[in-house]
Amino acid sequence: MMKTSCISRELLPKDLISIVKKVENQQRISDKEALTLFKKSSLSLLGTLANQIRERLHGNKTYFNKNIHIEPTNICVFDCKFCSYSRLLSKKQEAWEYSEKQMLEILKNAPKDITEVHIVGGVHPKMGLDFFVSLIKKAKEIRPNVHVKAFTAVELEYICRKAKVSYKEGLQILKDAGQGSLPGGGAEIFDEKIRKNICEDKCTTAQWLAIHEAAHSIGMHSNATILYGHIEKAEHIIDHMSKLRDLQDKTAGFNAFIPLKFRNKNNQMSHIKEVSIIEDMRMFAIARIYLDNFKHIKAYWPMIGKETTQTLLGFGVNDIDGTIDDTTKIYSMAGAEDQNPKMTTEEILHLIKQVKRQPIERDTLYGVVEN
Repeated sequence: MMKTSCISRELLPKDLISIVKKVENQQRISDKEALTLFKKSSLSLLGTLANQIRERLHGNKTYFNKNIHIEPTNICVFDCKFCSYSRLLSKKQEAWEYSEKQMLEILKNAPKDITEVHIVGGVHPKMGLDFFVSLIKKAKEIRPNVHVKAFTAVELEYICRKAKVSYKEGLQILKDAGQGSLPGGGAEIFDEKIRKNICEDKCTTAQWLAIHEAAHSIGMHSNATILYGHIEKAEHIIDHMSKLRDLQDKTAGFNAFIPLKFRNKNNQMSHIKEVSIIEDMRMFAIARIYLDNFKHIKAYWPMIGKETTQTLLGFGVNDIDGTIDDTTKIYSMAGAEDQNPKMTTEEILHLIKQVKRQPIERDTLYGVVEN
């Protein structure tokens, strides 16, 4: 665990001293200062600052939940270059398309103690608003106490467009059916030039932000993500987080920020080398330092790996997601270390305690689950 004592500033370059002082005094840093930290700071300094913030907000508490994923289909109308998961309608090899009955059966057979079902998948032209309203209503009938976190902004943009409703109207319909919140996927990188290169045909930055703002306006919280470690630069990462910080100032509707590492197996960007664990640590630490209005920074262990997740608990991370129960293929198909992502509660407790942190079971909205 990192020490949280004051940093010896006389050893720092002059342009870092004022930034460190602001962070230690709980003052917001600017985009320019964040970029300076990203480019010039040592990893040990970033880790120390991030850990100071993490321990001020949460002490040693590290959150997890008991959850499963339902991925309705990997057939998708969009063609993201980094995606190893989706299959176009014209290429149905290795594709699946669950019926409503099959998805409800997954939920029926899920562990009895789960508190969340996470529903995301490809954007299928036959799976529209009515289809998902019916699914959510029946899911809540089967497991009324399970929180439904569903649909990335990419899915929602398509669903609302096809149904000819506004984002707010579509989200209200889903909320009335029983949906509780939104995941943070589909954000990728907000810089439009980068998006044009890696995911040109999916929802725009403005649409992603508008959908999450609409959700917040009707009392639906959400998460936010970034896809890092491909063709982006530090400037793009700071710009991305700046847009999220601005929206959080406006709505206070984001629960957690989740950096997602680009994985290069089985996709159109396989020629790009994955970044090292050093860059993972820098990314998460910068996120914790910069996003002063986000309470939680999550390391999604099925994507980043269990050992790296443990390391990141010393670099600003205070949440590691959940038990999963081997119900997601999105990152395993891209070459993530955990090809069958599943952890028992006991394994999660051990993973957290092994690095001297305190495991806390939470629900989707970070209420503590008492056992």
